[in-house]
Amino acid sequence: HLPSAHRDELRAAMQKTLEKDKKDVCYLFALQPFVDHERTPIEHTTVDWDDTSAFVPVANVRIPAQTFTSEAQDTFCDDMSFTPWHALPEHKPLGVVCSHKEDGEKIYDLLPRRWRLRDPALSTVGRLDKDTSGLILITDDGDFLHRVISPKRHVPKTYLAKLDRPLTGSEAGIFAAGTLMLEGEEKPLLPARLEVVDDRTARLTITEGRYHQVRRMFAAVGNHVVDLHRERIGGLALPSDLEPGQHRILPAAEAEKVFVDG
Repeated sequence: HLPSAHRDELRAAMQKTLEKDKKDVCYLFALQPFVDHERTPIEHTTVDWDDTSAFVPVANVRIPAQTFTSEAQDTFCDDMSFTPWHALPEHKPLGVVCSHKEDGEKIYDLLPRRWRLRDPALSTVGRLDKDTSGLILITDDGDFLHRVISPKRHVPKTYLAKLDRPLTGSEAGIFAAGTLMLEGEEKPLLPARLEVVDDRTARLTITEGRYHQVRRMFAAVGNHVVDLHRERIGGLALPSDLEPGQHRILPAAEAEKVFVDG
């Protein structure tokens, strides 16, 4: 968060800008002493509020000027985080959708409003359907997003599936063979790894992202998934203390764990 010593100065600078420009919009800025264009922390202790080079846009976020009442400025200055981050791991709850276009509560609604106004916009790294819970990554870094979802990367994703019927014992061999064909498709699935937890629970690791893939795989062997939860993407596991609906800031170095096979 912004050091308390600078909050009153930031608040005054915001008001000064509004009074000077008389515009109906203003831009949100981060302070150059805290974050640079590469999102690297910079160690400074003083700010020259009259020096425009002391500010760099975090994003092209246009906010109606009338929203910056004294109360709104207090909230903005108290809550705005300048911690550099690369991605947000979130514990997606059941019943929440990952698409901006779908009806219903969206994953983005669980984030602070200021983050939902970022430009470029935040996007989920892949999707989890409405009836699946667990780890989802959110980012505004297009390069990172495409590296994770690229079919060439084969980033492993691990799910815990609770099943309607007992496992037969043949599923692990079928999934590992790399010959399983899903209904309506012409290309077999890549090999997948199954770990039996109990007779109706299994942990499945896949390296593709086909539509409803895990559910369709179990359907292909005569079973039905009644509960599905994603535990891990690559080497990045869902933190055990992250409750449904909660998120955490993930620096770039931590985000790169996605590309390590867990």
